[in-house]
Amino acid sequence: MAIKSAKTSLTAIAATLACLCAAPSASAEHAVRADKATSASNAAPIMDATSRAPITILISIDGFRADYLERGLTPQMQNLADQGAVGKLRPSFPTKTFPNHYALITGKRPDRNGIVGNNMVDPRRPNETFSLGDPKQALDPFWWNEAEPLWITAEQQGVRTATMFWPGSEVPFHKQRPRDWVRFDSAISNEQRVNTVLDWARRPADIRPAFITLYFDTVDTAGHRFGADSREVNDAIADVDRKIGQLLSGLAAMQQPARLILVADHGMRTTSESEVIQLSDILSLDSIRAVEVGPYAAIDPIAGKEAEVEAALLRPHDHMNCSKRQDLPERLHYGKNPRVAAIICIAQPGWSIFAGPAPWSANGGSHGYDNMDPDMLALFIAYGTHLRGDIGTVDNIETYPLVARMIGVTPLPSDAVGMLAK
Repeated sequence: MAIKSAKTSLTAIAATLACLCAAPSASAEHAVRADKATSASNAAPIMDATSRAPITILISIDGFRADYLERGLTPQMQNLADQGAVGKLRPSFPTKTFPNHYALITGKRPDRNGIVGNNMVDPRRPNETFSLGDPKQALDPFWWNEAEPLWITAEQQGVRTATMFWPGSEVPFHKQRPRDWVRFDSAISNEQRVNTVLDWARRPADIRPAFITLYFDTVDTAGHRFGADSREVNDAIADVDRKIGQLLSGLAAMQQPARLILVADHGMRTTSESEVIQLSDILSLDSIRAVEVGPYAAIDPIAGKEAEVEAALLRPHDHMNCSKRQDLPERLHYGKNPRVAAIICIAQPGWSIFAGPAPWSANGGSHGYDNMDPDMLALFIAYGTHLRGDIGTVDNIETYPLVARMIGVTPLPSDAVGMLAK
């Protein structure tokens, strides 16, 4: 009954305020534009629609598998979906966090945005490895400068931006950053993240961001530790939904209309220690550099060992398929960037590939599989836009031109065709 009551209340608020995101005048500062279609606001009291220009908030819930929305744990998000649009995002390969967050914000797949993995090596820096766990590398602009993120394009076109976490947002792009940004710290709670966004929205118009990103990582963390079907994942889903509700309530209290785009970077699949492919059973680990392991493995042969490694890996294997990067299926759009390892091995969904001792327990959950795996599909909800109903399954790069349209920015050329922005 509590879920039903919450949804009924939110539906009434949205219906009452369907007119509040009307387009501001063409001369409005920061060029914040609404679309032709009527859109619902998150502000509760009826107000003059010209008193506050709508803001656009892009929310990433890391690891939120598309079908999590069907578990009956998310009345706030479900209401937004009911009042707007809902669908499934097909992540780019590899279905990892950094490559897909950068795909979402640049409209370019990893092969073209340069973030080809959570771990990667560039031939120009062969002795260095980009890694999530190495701030020196992860915060080095060298790795991020192959594609311009939307917050930079927006700032250059006069739209003020702020990022409450988003992979890449801490890194200057040609010495430019969002006007407001926060260095990632997992100790900053979801509630603190929401309050930071509300503080930005509360500012006077001349210093209020028109485009804001917000990032939650707790659903992904629970999925890795306990598996996609665990009680802990359900608890994390419900908690994030409550935080979305707090965001909506806070916006309503200040009578701030907002357009919300909710996305995830990838889904999650439950894994087990009983389903592990050990590369040491196939070849000598001294003959390779395993740049990435898990649902897929990125392998560079040691110089002089190329033929030996190829003979071992490129033959048929149970539960794993290996290819030279240039021979990967075209549908993956992956393998042309020199940062992609020489050989890519993709595990059967649910299986894990390790090179020696496992860097983490395989009992839990993971992602990184072929992007055609249904469990890799990710959340998509659009509220306050021209989109309505079920949009089906779309490539995640299509989010980029949609958000650009919402904030009145001309997007840069990308891999997206603009199917959501039409």
